[in-house]
Amino acid sequence: MLLSPIQARILFQDALEKSYAILAINADSPAAIMDGIEAARLSDSPIIIETSLWQLKGHSFGAGNAQLGLTVYSADLNVLANSDKYQGVPVVFHTDHIKGPETRGILKAAIAGIPAILNGTEVRLRASTISVDSSELTEEQNIELVCELCRVGEAQGEKVTIEMEAGVDDGLTDAAVTEKLLGAVEKNCPGHLALWAPGVGTRHGLGGDGYPTFSASHVKAQAQLAERMLGRRVGIALHGSSGLADESLQAAVRAGVTKVNWSSESLLIRSQAARRYYAENGAKLEPGHPEFKVTAMDNGLQQFISREYLGKVQQRLATLGSAGKATALRSKLTSS
Repeated sequence: MLLSPIQARILFQDALEKSYAILAINADSPAAIMDGIEAARLSDSPIIIETSLWQLKGHSFGAGNAQLGLTVYSADLNVLANSDKYQGVPVVFHTDHIKGPETRGILKAAIAGIPAILNGTEVRLRASTISVDSSELTEEQNIELVCELCRVGEAQGEKVTIEMEAGVDDGLTDAAVTEKLLGAVEKNCPGHLALWAPGVGTRHGLGGDGYPTFSASHVKAQAQLAERMLGRRVGIALHGSSGLADESLQAAVRAGVTKVNWSSESLLIRSQAARRYYAENGAKLEPGHPEFKVTAMDNGLQQFISREYLGKVQQRLATLGSAGKATALRSKLTSS
């Protein structure tokens, strides 16, 4: 089931209460979306499928047109998540790393919803949760944009479920920055913030020279500060999780992380599997080979990738403690 903004809040609160985190796969193709939800089904786990600007403008969705990409991505995810096979999987649709001059238009459309007809019923395709990429914004611009998006939701008669971020690649976020950002948003638009993404010593990508040192103690300090600021528990969103050891991920969850973004390592697994597929099947791709067509079609490649990828996703769901949580969670979600 694709979750509404209110249902997404229930999910994050459940994760806080039961000390687990939800994996957020930055899925850049229909096949990656399918595999993420299938792994969640096999693990009886909730899952977050998130898109960034480069996915929306990518060839699989908008082919350069981000608004078209949002429509295609939303429709694909809605149909799949609400199908009979996946109706029991709690799926969050999250906007991640939307930045630049198109930001406002894309995020406002994700909040207001795109009109569509699914199974003969008129619906609006909405994102479950929204985040603002703060990497090119001042603190004041970050606050202003988050509050603007909250008001878009209020104009629709509902609260948007927001993930606010600080400079997640800039080491450890200072307490004064947290107080400024969270305090301003909560004062002007109370009740919308459900996730906080401070810098906790990680960085996007797969490491390299000067890679920061992850700090679970800083996660805990930020979670406690956010609770004092907002008067309620708020989950920490962990960016830059690729390459972190299982022990670090589990320490993060114990410290208050409820959402774990996963992109670079996910891409690495899928791309290396694709490379092996073509290396192992090169002879079959020659003209005249009896298995040419079945080998050359996208289905053969994607099934090969899926066989390896599903197990890796399931391992990560188990590490984050979300495996087995969907069944008990469904009654909470359906009664909301």
